[in-house]
Amino acid sequence: MSGGPQKRSENDSRRVPVMLPYPFPGPFDYLVPPELTVAPGDVVLVPLNRREEVGVVWDAPPDRAVPDHKLKPLIGVLDTPPMREDLRRFIDWIASYTLSPPGEVMAMALRVARPAPLPTSGWQRIAPAPVGVRMTPARERVLAVLARAEPRGTGELARAAEVGTAVIRGMEQAGLLASVPIPAAPPFAQPDLDAGRPLLSEDQEQAAATLRQAVAERSFSVTLLDGVTGSGKTEVYLEAVAECLRQGRQALVLLPEIALSSQWLERFTRRFGVAPAVWHSDLTSRVRRTTWRAVAEGGAPVVVGARSALFLPFPDLGLIVVDEEHETAFKQEDGVVYHARDMAVVRARFCSAPAVLVSATPSLETVANVEAGRYARLHLPVRHGGAVLPRVEAIDLRITPPERGKFLSPPLVEAVQATLARGEQAMLFLNRRGYAPLTLCRHCGHRMQCPNCTAWLVEHRIRRELQCHHCGHTIPIPPECPACGAANSLTPVGPGVERITEEAAAWFPDARRLVMASDTIPGPDAAALAARAIEAREVDLIIGTQIVAKGWHFPHLTLVGVVDADLGLAGGDLRAAERTVQLLHQVAGRAGRAEAPGRVLLQTFSPEHPVMQALVRGDLEAFMASEAAQRRPGHWPPYGRLAALIVSADTGPEADALARDLGRAAPFGDGVTVLGPAPAPLSILRGRHRRRLLLKTRRDMAVQPILRDWLAKVPVPRGARVEVDVDPVSFM
Repeated sequence: MSGGPQKRSENDSRRVPVMLPYPFPGPFDYLVPPELTVAPGDVVLVPLNRREEVGVVWDAPPDRAVPDHKLKPLIGVLDTPPMREDLRRFIDWIASYTLSPPGEVMAMALRVARPAPLPTSGWQRIAPAPVGVRMTPARERVLAVLARAEPRGTGELARAAEVGTAVIRGMEQAGLLASVPIPAAPPFAQPDLDAGRPLLSEDQEQAAATLRQAVAERSFSVTLLDGVTGSGKTEVYLEAVAECLRQGRQALVLLPEIALSSQWLERFTRRFGVAPAVWHSDLTSRVRRTTWRAVAEGGAPVVVGARSALFLPFPDLGLIVVDEEHETAFKQEDGVVYHARDMAVVRARFCSAPAVLVSATPSLETVANVEAGRYARLHLPVRHGGAVLPRVEAIDLRITPPERGKFLSPPLVEAVQATLARGEQAMLFLNRRGYAPLTLCRHCGHRMQCPNCTAWLVEHRIRRELQCHHCGHTIPIPPECPACGAANSLTPVGPGVERITEEAAAWFPDARRLVMASDTIPGPDAAALAARAIEAREVDLIIGTQIVAKGWHFPHLTLVGVVDADLGLAGGDLRAAERTVQLLHQVAGRAGRAEAPGRVLLQTFSPEHPVMQALVRGDLEAFMASEAAQRRPGHWPPYGRLAALIVSADTGPEADALARDLGRAAPFGDGVTVLGPAPAPLSILRGRHRRRLLLKTRRDMAVQPILRDWLAKVPVPRGARVEVDVDPVSFM
């Protein structure tokens, strides 16, 4: 398959390849009926088996192996904007890079393409009016209303003129009125570029000027915009958005979690006077269709969205911003496996547009690209508006442990009490949903486990159920142990945010508490309500998971207590330390963002750990340099390449056999290493048995040809699957 349009011979002129949204290896050829004219990118309706399917005319040359007489004709061309060449090239690139079927990638861009809705109709006056037509007071009122504004719909016109619809129909028959289409109002208003321009600091203005210049040049570039939490990075890149709009182009801002969009949308509205288009999976199908078409027709100047917004049909995309670029939520793990941050850079290249990656804690991959000269860097060293960074302290739980059966240490309890007594807000952070991560029987030791996954069931006491956070399996909390039958013997082990909330109610009974987790903040609307309550000081104590760690600005929050700072460091994950320092630095950054100074307390059993030391000293650059030094010698990312093969099957022996065959056929050579096969950490997930192999190469080697050759040697039995994850961020 080719990345661009191909010249076709005269014999091929009535034969076109059509990409269908299914996991086929490429497009299928169809005949073009004499009455149709099609071009690459046209959205067409075609027969497939015994049904009709929507596809896109693609750029590959026709497949001459199939004779003309065996081809089926196109049914028609849909009245929907064609898929542009840059988007088709982007789809082909992702399919090649991720080893995904191109139809599956294209499906993400085609999912909401629909014909244009029929225009609504209304009424306007016919001038001059026919001679001799009888005029009545009712008809005169109708004409008077239309004289003020036309056209008007039937219902609106009847109400304004205080007549029945029969009067309007009679006026049409008498030649007084004509039915005309009413142009639809644009779904998104044009931003006012000067509506709320902020007063930038000198550092901010210099960074904004650099980004404005990059946008004005209308060429591809990548810039890391980093700086301490609260330094005003959003205000800086919104100036780049303003320049993009000034150039008459569209802008895309990606956020890792759509729950973060509430405060972001308020900032955008203050800056530009209008709201942007929003794109995420919680939208209704009608809103998605309206937004998709507005983007395609250039009627959505700015889109803010989740990773899937990358596949929207922008006709002239002039800027892509990836906010919180270090976040692993940008990695899609199901279906087509891709990292939206990296693909945003690719899309920007195809659109000849700058990409801006934004973070207070940049990923080591992005830092390595800066050091190699591939990306530029803009740094904001101080908090905006005179605020100072919070003081970070470690609480050694070996010296000052919590009371038996409790999880908040005496120093943390005292700090929260003092903060609340001053009328300030405090936050308790624990990156674990539910009440307890494990439930076991005191009598026989039985642990409540998911029947579909190798994972413990998490107690959610508010809902009185045990839930698997991987497959969603739930059961009511049983009154007795299912193994030994002992009554009332099941006990929770370890804390989740619900349990911390229960303990906080005992320690701070008068505090108004709010839990912020995905269970309690399911979407942007709930997040907006929570943010408004906190800003209005209707909340004293926030208790939350990672949802509270990024993007929020709560000016009265001065204390953050991390209940279990060691939580992310367990296990052998390559990026465990990097992720932990990023998460804890982000959550620490919620404190002291206004005049009152902030304080952060980290409860830890390992205050000497490099992560804790980096946070206490505020020296993240030294920590990242140390991480880089550990990864370079072994060619670990970002100084080498990884690709995972995840084998799954209905039974363990089937998974073992296929994994063993892949292991025997594994590539070898200078700079190539294959680790495994081995059981995945989640060796059973949703009822399927899983094994993993990991390909590691030098940075200068392309893993895709190696993977293609490797996979071609091993047949995959029916019922088994091999998923490919290029550049994995998770090893579960």
